[in-house]
Amino acid sequence: MNVQLPGMYNKQENPRVPIIVTGNDFSTLYAPLIRDRRMEKFYWAPTREDRIGVCMGIFRTDNVPNEDVVKFVDTFPGQSIDFFGALRARVYDDEVRKWISGIGVENIGKRLVNSRETPPTFEQPKMTLEKLLEYGNMLVKEQENVKRLLIDVMVAGKAGQQVKVPVPEGCTDPSAENFDPTARSDDGTCVYKL
Repeated sequence: MNVQLPGMYNKQENPRVPIIVTGNDFSTLYAPLIRDRRMEKFYWAPTREDRIGVCMGIFRTDNVPNEDVVKFVDTFPGQSIDFFGALRARVYDDEVRKWISGIGVENIGKRLVNSRETPPTFEQPKMTLEKLLEYGNMLVKEQENVKRLLIDVMVAGKAGQQVKVPVPEGCTDPSAENFDPTARSDDGTCVYKL
């Protein structure tokens, strides 16, 4: 295919070069790039087997048995693959928290910055099915809390959208922004919606 560059209208051919991109949200890209015929988009919806395979890779270095990974993935069927990576990171984060509580928050800087001591080392945590299920359930509860907070914020936002503003008697200015001739407050003045 012959692709012309802006301002260059000659017969020299500039062959197209395929560019492969992966990502979660292409809505933030420059709009002409993601138009149909400019970009072919392939959406990946992982199957159960895909999810199990990816999770086996995530937990391979942690010596989690394959049958535990299968049980674990089946316990959280609606979760994204990122959920399982976050869960693994959470187990390691707790090891760091234990280390911090052991030396004290006030001593972290002394221990890590310009210290003559060797850097801290951590034993690889044992990841049993029970431990992974416990952490998984904790993450699910956190997700539910976030959803609940978002709903509360949305409800509070909608409740605060109607404000009573006293206006001169008559309320007859239909050109006023957000004018609602049918809305009246308790004292008979018009209500303007924000």
